[in-house]
Amino acid sequence: MKFPILALTGIAFLAITQGCVSTKKYEQLQSSYNELQEKTRDINQKYQSSQQELSGSSSRVKSLEEQIASERSNVASLQAALNKCLTSSSQGNVNISKLVDEINSSNKYIQHLVNTKNKSDSLNMVLTNNLTRSLSREEMRDVDVQVLKGVVYISLSDNMLYKSGSYEISDKAGETLSKIAKIIKDYKDYEVLIEGNTDNVPISKVNIRNNWDLSALRASSVVQALQNTYGVDPKRLTAGGRGEYNPVAGNDTDAGKATNRRTQIIITPKLDQFMELIGKAPDTTKQ
Repeated sequence: MKFPILALTGIAFLAITQGCVSTKKYEQLQSSYNELQEKTRDINQKYQSSQQELSGSSSRVKSLEEQIASERSNVASLQAALNKCLTSSSQGNVNISKLVDEINSSNKYIQHLVNTKNKSDSLNMVLTNNLTRSLSREEMRDVDVQVLKGVVYISLSDNMLYKSGSYEISDKAGETLSKIAKIIKDYKDYEVLIEGNTDNVPISKVNIRNNWDLSALRASSVVQALQNTYGVDPKRLTAGGRGEYNPVAGNDTDAGKATNRRTQIIITPKLDQFMELIGKAPDTTKQ
């Protein structure tokens, strides 16, 4: 029985001696642990942002792929009709020429759809990269930025921007709005729509009739702050309110209501600029 006793004694001794870590060493380990936790949060937030962007791009890709599949099916049908004509009488020669033209036209349109998809993806990538350069990793925590079909969407919650139950800009919103102004100035040739949104809880203020009023007043407050405090050209700005009628979550929970209470800043390229990148579909009516 001596050996087990000695073994247990040795293990206890090691545990005691190894457990004795100096205060300085403990603080160093604690600091390293905190840094790792911070990096982990940053990575998770970056991952969530990337997932949202990927979801929007995937929707666009799916739509184009469906069009491509439809056109390819049309080509297959035309090819089958052509083969049938080849085995028919000499009168089919006229039809053969027409089918060949239709097949060539369909093939051109398929290529156009492929090119459109590639250009759309490239446009979204360029905008996303430019936004990433404009904002630091720390700044990205404060705003939700998405790029969908060439349009930049920046969403801010009401508790970040406004005083409780009011349309007045809060003191703590200044730093966030300065970042938004920086992005808007980077895209100086783009139009900017400030859009207010609320939950479905009726507002009870003497000078505010309903959620339409509240959402519009909040959007107007942001527009005037961007103009007067941060020097954004007012000719580029539009303020609008959508009240409770554009929810992005259910209003049956507090979390859903908080998500719906938001102000969205939408940076949109002018139509002629966007069409230069996308191009026009070929005319398939001409033979």
